[in-house]
Amino acid sequence: MPGGDEEPRSYYVGVDVGTGSVRAALVDQRGTLLAFADQPINQWGPQFNHHEQSSEDIWAACCVASKKVVQGVNLQQIRGLGFDATCSLVVLDKEFRPLPVNHEGDSHRNIIMWLDHRAVSQVHRINETKHSVLQYVGGVMSVEMQAPKLLWLKENLRETCWDKAGHFFDLPDFLSWKATGVTARSLCSLVCKWTYSAEKGWDDSFWKMVGLEDLVTDNYSKIGNQVLPPGASLGSGLTPEAAEDLGLPPGIAVAASLIDAHAGGLGVIGADVKGHGLACEGQPVTSRLAVICGTSSCHMGISKNPIFVPGVWGPYFSAMVPGFWLNEGGQSVTGKLIDHMVQGHAAFPELQAKATARRQSIYAYLNSHLDLIKKAQPVGFLTVDLHVWPDFHGNRSPLADLTLKGMVTGLKLSQDLDDLAILYLATVQAIAFGTRLIIEAMESAGHSINTLFLCGGLSKNPLFVQMHADITGMPVVLSQEVESVLVGAAILGACASGDFASVQGDPRSRPVTFHPVSVMESLVCHS
Repeated sequence: MPGGDEEPRSYYVGVDVGTGSVRAALVDQRGTLLAFADQPINQWGPQFNHHEQSSEDIWAACCVASKKVVQGVNLQQIRGLGFDATCSLVVLDKEFRPLPVNHEGDSHRNIIMWLDHRAVSQVHRINETKHSVLQYVGGVMSVEMQAPKLLWLKENLRETCWDKAGHFFDLPDFLSWKATGVTARSLCSLVCKWTYSAEKGWDDSFWKMVGLEDLVTDNYSKIGNQVLPPGASLGSGLTPEAAEDLGLPPGIAVAASLIDAHAGGLGVIGADVKGHGLACEGQPVTSRLAVICGTSSCHMGISKNPIFVPGVWGPYFSAMVPGFWLNEGGQSVTGKLIDHMVQGHAAFPELQAKATARRQSIYAYLNSHLDLIKKAQPVGFLTVDLHVWPDFHGNRSPLADLTLKGMVTGLKLSQDLDDLAILYLATVQAIAFGTRLIIEAMESAGHSINTLFLCGGLSKNPLFVQMHADITGMPVVLSQEVESVLVGAAILGACASGDFASVQGDPRSRPVTFHPVSVMESLVCHS
């Protein structure tokens, strides 16, 4: 239980809504994570490439997790609340009630998830317009952005959803509205996923050109006409109703939100790395690439001036770090792909049994098994005859081609545990090569990157981290605080409270560093 200091401590709550769970943390003014809780959330897949969730289910999970992390805490010392979430699309009617985003008419399922690819026809037509706003998303809009999903709703669910809709929220903005009653949107969400310009605002001609002219009416009231920077304080703070739901004091500051990957980037990219002999020491923060890796991976690079990278989203002004332009590369499935490859293998039941018997996770067991079977050779050479092309859910960056499919070459008739371990290794390597391809595209366009900063669930896997160091040839820095995304969310709350002037805090780092080794020789962590 927090407490015991002579001076009163200030606390901040960060809530992170990922693809499969809500996580909450209590963080103090030094950036120390004091309490953590998570709560699963439901997903529905009524048909292939349709992925849906429920805003009511997610809010209920936020309340459970929030109450857990503040147990035993003096609530008067809690100063602020920050949210981050996936960039999923939430649909509500004019009275803020859920509307169905499905043919079944189930209004409980009122969220089209970020990884939903139903709007293939719509995004193809949007890209055919070659409208000028597309230059700020790498030249080609992704099916995972909001405009094609909105167009799909208009064309497919006109009566049951579109005509009744009063509010379309990015999930992070839905959460801040639910907490405060304020419909203001975060600059992060609107710039990165909705074509909003931090400098020029909405472009009427784009929405009219793509057939969504009805969103322009009433000064864009359905998608946002008040836009605030991440960390700005919303309204009068936490409403009494939301305070009771979350177990927090009414009136505490609630921040304009961030997309989850951007919260992770904020949590790590400014880390203090003095004394570790890294290339980025003494260099501008623009020499760093934050890689937020979980279900998917996002690659966040910032610059003082706009850099246009074909196939890489952005440049987005002040979408993550104030005053900097952001480019965002990405891989649509990484953690989800690794799970898919491992769990679909014939030897998976054997792996589960052996990992359970050893009280290890399946991935810790696979990592140790690879060490066992590599013998005298470097572990990377185990995949000399087996290769994976990882675009099982299309390619987000830098090829920007949602039609691409995955591939495995070099398969044999055997399907034992050794084969599973080597397939797992080849998949991790393929993802790392995808990161390298994104870095090369960014550098060709004008970025200068020399160090990777990883966070997210996959950053806890030493094989994943080491392969990224080896294949990119760059050192990889991990924060001492592994929950960087949650710290990023709490930083928002601290900023909104007025205790800190800017979201550009100094996150706890004292980093652990993975250095590349020749020919992927070993899993050695140099700190």
